[in-house]
Amino acid sequence: MYNSQLLRAVEEFLFDEAELMDSHQYDRWMELWDEEALYWVPCNADETDPARKVSLIYEHREQIEDRLFRLKGRHAHAQRPRSRLMRVISNVRILESGSEQVKTSSNFVLGEVRLDRQTVWIGRSFHTLLLRGNRFKMREKKVVLLNNDSPMGNLTFLI
Repeated sequence: MYNSQLLRAVEEFLFDEAELMDSHQYDRWMELWDEEALYWVPCNADETDPARKVSLIYEHREQIEDRLFRLKGRHAHAQRPRSRLMRVISNVRILESGSEQVKTSSNFVLGEVRLDRQTVWIGRSFHTLLLRGNRFKMREKKVVLLNNDSPMGNLTFLI
């Protein structure tokens, strides 16, 4: 059992992360990560071995930083113009909690508008958060898209 204060702190963290992604504040979003970062979006199934199966995204800190470098500059042609993003986070749950680590799940609905086309992305995020002082750092983020077994378009923004 966990306390409501911890749940509220996790919700605030997830809401803040969503706002940073939606507003393209890449440097501030990167500050949320631990040094041993893992950002994973599986493809074709929710529970696959990323060493044996293709993933939409499977990146450690250096690759995440490379992604953000491209998004911040003129190197991400698939994001010219940038996608306009707005997401709603819900059903936040604490799956495990200890003195230094919290594992969470949450649902999201993300609206994307780019080049006069609107796309709705739906999924569930799993975060492993480390407690560092009085704030959280993301160790792992896994995003399971509802349609991860279907052909999909441009996924070059932060999901």
